[in-house]
Amino acid sequence: MKNNSNFILLSIGANLGNRKDTIEKAIRLLSEHQEIRIIKTSSIYETEPVGYKDQPWFLNIVVAAETTLELNRLIQLCKSIEYLLGRKIRKKWTEREIDIDILIYGNNIIESEHLQIPHPRMQERRFVLIPAAEIAAELVHPVYKHTISELLNVCTDSSVVKEFSN
Repeated sequence: MKNNSNFILLSIGANLGNRKDTIEKAIRLLSEHQEIRIIKTSSIYETEPVGYKDQPWFLNIVVAAETTLELNRLIQLCKSIEYLLGRKIRKKWTEREIDIDILIYGNNIIESEHLQIPHPRMQERRFVLIPAAEIAAELVHPVYKHTISELLNVCTDSSVVKEFSN
């Protein structure tokens, strides 16, 4: 990776179809991109839906990587992978064939009408914090100035998050 690379954390989840296979395909497609170097992936976690509860449970994973992609190009790549893997447009917090969220993009803080980086609710979600803490516990959140581990320790989300076993 070049000197102008950014450390990124991505959250990948799915609750429709072959969830594990779809997540593994998403990781493979990300890793095949010449401007992304995957550093580490968390274990896969099976998680209770947050928000709209009447839907299948999710599988979730967090990926740590470096990229030389500018943020807009990273967003386009994530959206194109979601499209390739069959994601359909649905209401917020409902089922997903695949969902790739950018949690952290370097130390950047971006707040616009259509985009917030770091992800605006990551500190409220155990399904994000538990896998993130597994691979990047000491990473400091650019806004809250606490580590992922510290954010997990004070998270009030009580949803079920358990390690997935086939």
